[in-house]
Amino acid sequence: MASTDLSQTVADMRRYYNSGETRPVSFRIEQLRKLKSMIRSHEDEIIQALHNDLKKPPFESYASEIGIMYVEIEHAIRHVKSWSRPKRVATPIIHFLSSSRIYQEPYGVVLIIGPWNYPFNLLIAPLVGAMAAGNCVVIKPSELASDMSKTFSGLISKYFHPDYICALEGGAEISQQLLAEKFDYMFYTGSTVVGRVVMEAAARSLTPVTLELGGKSPCIVDEDASLDYAVKRIAWGKFFNAGQTCIAPDYCLVHSAIKDVFLEKMKKTIQDFYGDDPMQSLDYARIVNERHFQRLTRLLGDGNIIVGGKMDSANLYIAPTLIDRVSLQDSIMQEEIFGPLLPIMTFDRLDQAIDMVNRLPRPLALYYFSNNASNQQDILTKTSFGGGCINDTISHIGSLTLPFGGIGDSGIGAYHGRMSFGTFSHSKGILTRSNLIDMPLRYPPYGNKVNLLKRLFRVIG
Repeated sequence: MASTDLSQTVADMRRYYNSGETRPVSFRIEQLRKLKSMIRSHEDEIIQALHNDLKKPPFESYASEIGIMYVEIEHAIRHVKSWSRPKRVATPIIHFLSSSRIYQEPYGVVLIIGPWNYPFNLLIAPLVGAMAAGNCVVIKPSELASDMSKTFSGLISKYFHPDYICALEGGAEISQQLLAEKFDYMFYTGSTVVGRVVMEAAARSLTPVTLELGGKSPCIVDEDASLDYAVKRIAWGKFFNAGQTCIAPDYCLVHSAIKDVFLEKMKKTIQDFYGDDPMQSLDYARIVNERHFQRLTRLLGDGNIIVGGKMDSANLYIAPTLIDRVSLQDSIMQEEIFGPLLPIMTFDRLDQAIDMVNRLPRPLALYYFSNNASNQQDILTKTSFGGGCINDTISHIGSLTLPFGGIGDSGIGAYHGRMSFGTFSHSKGILTRSNLIDMPLRYPPYGNKVNLLKRLFRVIG
């Protein structure tokens, strides 16, 4: 798309937004219902596109990309009226005979740039918030998930007016053109490297931004963990979508007293999940492309492979792999893995595990397995991370009552449920003053009014 055409697209959307068409709550609900109907009517196409791009099993596609979106959309439909209602708040006594309210205002024309690993979910989820808040939306699907990009763009053009919501396909060139445009809000999900580029572009136009990034999310397994549950939940969270999940456990810190038992149970769990040869399993996805396959292959040079390690470049297959004898200095611990490789390290005291976590940039998620409430609190108060679970992995992303987002290198801002509406809304504070009386104290000439002002603030402060 030529830059002039793209600029015209954004200009047309801004005119449509300025017409006020998207503001009524009734319009937002109608459009959200249309979005839900779009998904419901094309589930098979969406599942097929996900299989074409990532060989995702239908169960994983439905659970993580489709079913969870119905919940998100229905939640917004049910609550958008109350979310949009002006909220009366307390007024300081100094403003007596006044009232204070917070009005929720859409930003305007917003940009959503999505990733390839969950190429449907991570476009629809922020889109729900943007629609509920009353914005117009430009969406850029990831070109690396090409089938989903084509499917998604086709569905959006079929169901929504292009001046309201449009999806633009293309590679880095289109992304660069989009980032050169003036949007009222930018929402990006993807790598930290590209996140910096998006933030730099946003800074040039003083555009507010949400960055959903990633990082090395630790999984700490303490001596008292319920191992039978822990290994299943860790293996599920790690190898779901072949490890290509931003909040997947990136590495494990296992108490040295239980390491051998942990590894034996993990070996058995992987076999229970995917059979003797996971390559033959219909329940195991593939790496998205050759570049990422080669990147993961290079990381296999560190440590000692205990389970897995098998690769097939023709099928972009890498087996679920456990790697022992890894240190923080190894290359596999210097970048987010984003694949089915799980390094295992040990600790003897919880403060050692906490210290190891804190040496790395703050991650998007952290998981801690223990039945000790005091130790759980130590983890929560002595480490900093976006969000996570106690005695589980990745499940927190499915809760509409929990904010989802990163901190530091793992992201800026949060969304899901009410938080999505808030992300795409400007909270406008309005004080309405009565005309019954006026306060002459505040007007010049001030004379010796400062003494009266001091006494007043001593009373009310």
